[in-house]
This record gives sequence, structure tokens and C-alpha cells, in this order.
Amino acid sequence: MSKIERNSIVTLHHQLGYTDGYLLEDSFESEPMTFRLGCGELAEGLELALLGLEVGDDQTLDITPDLAFGYPDDNLVKDLPRSDFADDFDPQEGLIVEFSTPDGQTLPGTIVDVDQQRVQVDFNHPLAGHTARYRVHIVEVENPPEEVTH
Repeated sequence: MSKIERNSIVTLHHQLGYTDGYLLEDSFESEPMTFRLGCGELAEGLELALLGLEVGDDQTLDITPDLAFGYPDDNLVKDLPRSDFADDFDPQEGLIVEFSTPDGQTLPGTIVDVDQQRVQVDFNHPLAGHTARYRVHIVEVENPPEEVTH
């Protein structure tokens, strides 16, 4: 059976959340995700936690902020004019909202404060500064042959 190594193409179910059990992501009731290890799709600590696992393995790990999502950066907390939001949108503290960037990407932001004029949004990852609990079930592992360069 193939073990996960750098450059493996991995299909897995995962849960990601806080150590108190609150989940931010959970694919166990939907489709598994597939990605190539080492391409930066996952935080470094999440990738390191997968090395050596094989099909059928289940693992739950607590990963510290330095290896998961880092520490909060005060520069990523922004005050946005209330007028930037739709009139029928009711911003509430703690709500995570998807924002569109100028290049068409989406970026989650957590509303941290609201008043009549502005909405303060924290664009740090919700797990920044927290130990992340990461649970996986490995569905498939493909180890492509090493590319030979001449």
C-alpha cells in the first residue's frame, strides 16, 4: 500500500476546527478533497501530519499555530464602510463572510465589530493564534513517478 510522501496526490475526508470541537470545515458528509502534497494548498503543519499515512488511516492531531495558521496580524483587521454592504445585509459580530478580491479570489473575513458607519472585519484565518484540531480519513494515495530532468 502506498504511503503519503511529498508530491503524493491524496484524496481524503477532513475536519478542521478548534480543540473545543467547534468545526470550521467538515467533508465527512460530502465529497472528499483531492490535492497534491507540497503545493501549498494546506498549511505546512497539516501537510506534515499526513506524511506516512496510507489508505484507510484515520488520524486526529492538534497542530500548534506556528505550524498551522500562524498568529494574528493586526494589519489584517480592516474597517470597511457600512455602505460597502448590501442594504439588506445584517452584519453580526462573529459572522464569517466571503469577500471578493480584485483578482477574483474569495477571502473569508470575520466580522469583529459593527456600528452605524463601519464594519470591522478580521481577515486573519479564523484559526490564527489557535491550536487547530485536524482529523483525516485517507481515501486514496497516488505516488506519481519522479520526473527525470536531463
